Parts: sequence; C-alpha cells; structure tokens
Amino acid sequence: MVEPAGYSGTPLPTKLGVRDGHVVLLDRLPDDLDLDLPPGATVVRRLRAGLDLTVTFHTHRASLEARLPALFEHTVTNGMVWACWPKQAAVKRFGIDSDLDDNVVRGVGLELGWVDVKVAAISEVWSGQKFVRRLKDR
Repeated sequence: MVEPAGYSGTPLPTKLGVRDGHVVLLDRLPDDLDLDLPPGATVVRRLRAGLDLTVTFHTHRASLEARLPALFEHTVTNGMVWACWPKQAAVKRFGIDSDLDDNVVRGVGLELGWVDVKVAAISEVWSGQKFVRRLKDR
C-alpha cells in the first residue's frame, strides 16, 4: 500500500510513544477515529492523576487553552501530552470550523511552560503536537 504524502510507515501508537503499562487518556476523541492502541496500555476517557500520555483533540484555541492546564497537571513527570487540531486541508475539504494551526498550538503549550518536541500526522484530518516538561522541571 502506498502511503499518502506526509505519512510515515511508522504505526501511530509508536509515533505517539505509547508503551505497555502506560495510562493513556483519549480526551475528546472524535467518534470516527480509532487510534488502535496496544492492549498493554490502559486507556481511560476521563481525567485522572497519573497519566503517562494524553491525546487531546480541539478545533478552537479557547478550548485548548482551557483544557491544557488540567491535562499537564495530571501528567506524570516524564509523561507527554499530544494536542491535536484539524489540518488546514481538512478544514477546507470538510468545512471544519477551526482557529488552530501548529503555531497557535505550540504557543499555547509554551505559555504553560512545556516544550514541543514533535509534530505528527494523527490521521488524514488531524495533526498532533507532542509536549513534554522542560528537562529542568523533571
């Protein structure tokens, strides 16, 4: 199978950094999206303490700004948060109402003191940016 432009052959759970034993929050996961996470990960749908990895989906800056502080607070010291937004091509193609792009998402995370370390295609519709704590804060 030929991958669409911009997609690596790396399985999504590997790209996201999901490992056996991780507690993974799927926050605001769109109904039509399956991340196909490995069975060794514990998937939760509600915010709780001790999150190793969160994948959160947003279409508007206000929603992202309101949600990220709580997600960061509930993430373990060496954990990560993926903030996802609709790709510009999807916004145009599907008429999605969004005021987010990678620069806006990065700015929101940086304002909260975390750093962005990776951007990845989550699906044909969604991009994601990975945030982690600064090394000095771990």
